[in-house]
Amino acid sequence: MLQTPAILFCDVDGLVPARGKIAPGFDDFSAALEHAAIPIVWVTTRTRLQIDEPRRKLGHNHPFIAEGGCGVYLPESYFHLRPAKTVRLGRFTCLPIAEQQPAAADALEGLSAETGVEVVALRSLSPRELAQNSGLPAQQAELTRHPDFDELFFFAGAAENDVKRFVAESGMRGWQLRQRGVLWSLAVGANLKQCVRDLSKLYTRALRSQPKIVGISREDDSELLATCDRGFVLVDSADASAVEVESGRHRRPARFREIPIGSGDEWERILEGLSGKS
Repeated sequence: MLQTPAILFCDVDGLVPARGKIAPGFDDFSAALEHAAIPIVWVTTRTRLQIDEPRRKLGHNHPFIAEGGCGVYLPESYFHLRPAKTVRLGRFTCLPIAEQQPAAADALEGLSAETGVEVVALRSLSPRELAQNSGLPAQQAELTRHPDFDELFFFAGAAENDVKRFVAESGMRGWQLRQRGVLWSLAVGANLKQCVRDLSKLYTRALRSQPKIVGISREDDSELLATCDRGFVLVDSADASAVEVESGRHRRPARFREIPIGSGDEWERILEGLSGKS
């Protein structure tokens, strides 16, 4: 593995969406990173199967973190030394952070029974219902039936207080309940910070050096950026051109740099930042 100034962890859900076009310039940016020997680790809430096609399309051959911090997936023979605790999932060696299925499915079923709050797991739906509720084309929707860790569901007519009670009970058990649009997910042991830390240690051991850990996210208070040494916060151009909050209340930490999306030179600015030119 070549020496590198940084390992880049990138939240790709808004850049490489499940449906729609890839963010302009992101493919060229990825190619430029390869040329500069800077690994880009994709971070997504999607599953291993859902992210497979976009990875092939963009030629992404580095590790990725899937299902919102449930596991780290390593391509075959990516690191010479294998971590102590791994499982084989598809073509990948996986560092499992959360408990594998059916742990989340069983937890969801049990919590629903205990609280009396009715939920519907996506995997239980017919193909037509699955596409309608996920908002995805039929082929992509089918891939949501096969998560390695996470369990996607929605509440069946539950009142707001029932949802709050369900969320509270989940938190008391130490489970991770995350809202994703109209859907929710439950995981047992998901931890994005641990994913980043564990993978960063593998890079440090392989490189025999300490590269900077850099993140890219749409939100400056994201769990991903909180784990990184430095970060780039992607914002809409209109927001970036607006005047900062007059009282100065809105001040990002110095290690986070705001990058307007749609400015035409956003990816070049990130590359310069990674190489230490600015």
